[in-house]
Amino acid sequence: MNWMVKVAALTATLIISGCASGPNTNVASYQLSSPDQRLAVELRLSPEQQLEYRVVADDQPVMAYSPLGLVAQSGQWQEQLSVMKVSPVSAVSDQYQLWTGKQTNVDYQANRLVLTLANPAGQQLQVNMQLANDGLAFRYQLAADNPHVYTIERELTALDLLPETRSWLQPKALARSGWADTNPSYEEDYLVDVDAKVAQTSANGWVYPALFRHNDQWLLISEAGIRSHYPATNLSSDGRGRFQLRFPDPRESVAPAFDTPLLSAQQPTPWRIIAVGSLDTIMASTLATDVAPAHQFSDTDFIEPGVAAWSWGLLKDESVNADTQRQFIDYAADMNWPYVLVDVDWHTRIGEQKLKQLIAHAAERDVRLWLWYNSSGDWNTTEYGPKSQLIARQQRRAQFAWLQQLGVAGVKIDFFPGDGASVMAYYQALLSDAAEFDLMVNFHGTTLPRGLQRAYPNLMTSEAVKGFEMITFFQPVADNEAVHATVLPFTRNVFDPMDFTPMTLGDIPNIERKTSNAFQLALPVIFTSGVQHLVATPEQMAAMPEFVKSYLRDLPGRWQQSQLLEGYPGKYISIARTSECASYIAGINALSEYKSFELNLAQFNPASATLIQQGEQFHDLTASQLSGASAVINVAPASGFVVILKSENSNDCKAN
Repeated sequence: MNWMVKVAALTATLIISGCASGPNTNVASYQLSSPDQRLAVELRLSPEQQLEYRVVADDQPVMAYSPLGLVAQSGQWQEQLSVMKVSPVSAVSDQYQLWTGKQTNVDYQANRLVLTLANPAGQQLQVNMQLANDGLAFRYQLAADNPHVYTIERELTALDLLPETRSWLQPKALARSGWADTNPSYEEDYLVDVDAKVAQTSANGWVYPALFRHNDQWLLISEAGIRSHYPATNLSSDGRGRFQLRFPDPRESVAPAFDTPLLSAQQPTPWRIIAVGSLDTIMASTLATDVAPAHQFSDTDFIEPGVAAWSWGLLKDESVNADTQRQFIDYAADMNWPYVLVDVDWHTRIGEQKLKQLIAHAAERDVRLWLWYNSSGDWNTTEYGPKSQLIARQQRRAQFAWLQQLGVAGVKIDFFPGDGASVMAYYQALLSDAAEFDLMVNFHGTTLPRGLQRAYPNLMTSEAVKGFEMITFFQPVADNEAVHATVLPFTRNVFDPMDFTPMTLGDIPNIERKTSNAFQLALPVIFTSGVQHLVATPEQMAAMPEFVKSYLRDLPGRWQQSQLLEGYPGKYISIARTSECASYIAGINALSEYKSFELNLAQFNPASATLIQQGEQFHDLTASQLSGASAVINVAPASGFVVILKSENSNDCKAN
């Protein structure tokens, strides 16, 4: 531990009234400070002796005191609690690497406090609080020597918001609703900048991450560190500013008998996380992976983020044939993209023999294939295949071994049923087995990853978003694309990779596009995904000027660092991201008027800076060289820009 971490731990504030080593029902408060002293979490017992907490930023509360606790079948920690023990404040330090997302190397520093509570029956529960400079993570656990296993009926965990708090919320669709009973898939429209007292619009509540603003402080709520014994959760609200943690609908399951939430010394609850601060702080936060389990992979050499060509995005089912896929392989090779995704029903539309020929053709061009699978099961009525190949472990491993023998890079697995504990176990089993056969994974029709990509770095991306395919199906979604795209970087894509499948550069069949080509070119930088599936077709790309092709040929698969330059969810955003080869600045505008983006180029010390932006016509594109330490880019409504900043050695670096 370095000296700065030691000092941070020693200076964390712990205020206790009464005895801290034994029962104490008259405690006024406990307070834990972040390493930089900007944040504090305050805990107290209510008049009913229920444990409550709130977060304070810069000496001002950002939420009201809110309840903590559990109710189990054989005990409850709700009221009449006693504080049995308060641990010394300790420093938490961790350094780790990510293969997807906004940065590669992460340094996590936090202060930890553990309260041990007892209910009137003498049953003890620990609450572990970890406070970092960017927010709070907490979970419930039992002492290491406690032999009990509790079946949890509900968590009392809630977030009570202060008056005049604004919110950005996505409803959770009803279980087994929608097309072929495939909901919930985290694909609903966001409520944008609404009062946090908004009435709940779905009986299934709200999904994570949920974004809130009180005055100049922002809060992003999510969870992480889910293991196979506990379901994923989401939020319900009472219309008065309380957001309550809730367990999923029992129908969100692959094996209902295994969906019971359990608590033991070896099985703590997942972490509940609240990122707190400015929008810069929220966007830079890595809390979801900070508290996720570390990966245990012995080999990560097969994990290679990159760009994929994809026919289905615009051309749909009929494009899944050998001739079209051969064309897309040649297209990917020409664009210097390492992957092509072959989507639904390849097993019947292409067949094994032609698939092998495609794989050989791709290998000659330094391109590899990803193949689509149905997660299968009776939880939906989908018929797309291959189906019923992945549920049973022996059959799944045989399928993965065959794919490895063929030289397939990864699998896209679709149509999961929701958030039950058995589904969480299924995700982890798929990822674990895939890793043994050197396969990367993309989950679709799925839930939020919740930091799963740290424990399983072969998880390149997950959908869990109302992405581009919905734009191709519904005009109202296309009409709202600009607003939606400026919400996602502050919500869905903050902690976890997101397979939005961006960037079309031409017509969408039966849909009127409302965003410019300049807007579309910005999206692969603004959105992060370990495999970025770009939906522009070979014909669309052939019509683009050479500077567009050059930009996309060098598009990185992995980011070293990221920085929010300016933005507001639902209005506009500009982001800078740095790879090993170059830096990029991208911006998009969802306002109804022009937006001026002021850029500080000097911080990147570039040898060259190329600006791609809208030309005279809405879909026209122009390229120009920027000079000087700064620049101002004026962006039309529903448009955007990209700046490519290259150093002296950028031309010697291979992006993908």
